[in-house]
Amino acid sequence: MFQKILAPVDGSDTAWKALDTARILAERFGGELLVITVTVPYSSVSLLQIAMDQNIIDRNNEELEKAGKVILERAKERLENFKGRVTYDQEAGNPAETILDTVVEEKCDAVVIGSRGLSGVEEFFLGSVSSKVSQYADVPVFIIK
Repeated sequence: MFQKILAPVDGSDTAWKALDTARILAERFGGELLVITVTVPYSSVSLLQIAMDQNIIDRNNEELEKAGKVILERAKERLENFKGRVTYDQEAGNPAETILDTVVEEKCDAVVIGSRGLSGVEEFFLGSVSSKVSQYADVPVFIIK
């Protein structure tokens, strides 16, 4: 039934609960997990139009990439004893769009995602990532609180 499950993680408590749930589903159905983290590069965040030096932007994006790596390392630790196949991926871009694209590209059967991430002000203005994913995905989406 669920042979390939996408589990987006952002370091939030609900993302870790969702990852644990994705693991249970994958174990129950003998499926594999695709764990993804998506960072939003500074240049694509247009809530505040502030002219900044390109070096500062590059440094901030490097820090975001490092944070993404830390999140994936923590996910690996949580899945240390998982018997199935796990793939880890780090992307940059719009989280909801990237997750939806990954579902199609990787032929995922389901998405297990946390109800609230770490998006703060962006979530207030643009809507939550989990809401967008559940609205536009063509596969079952489990939203974990």
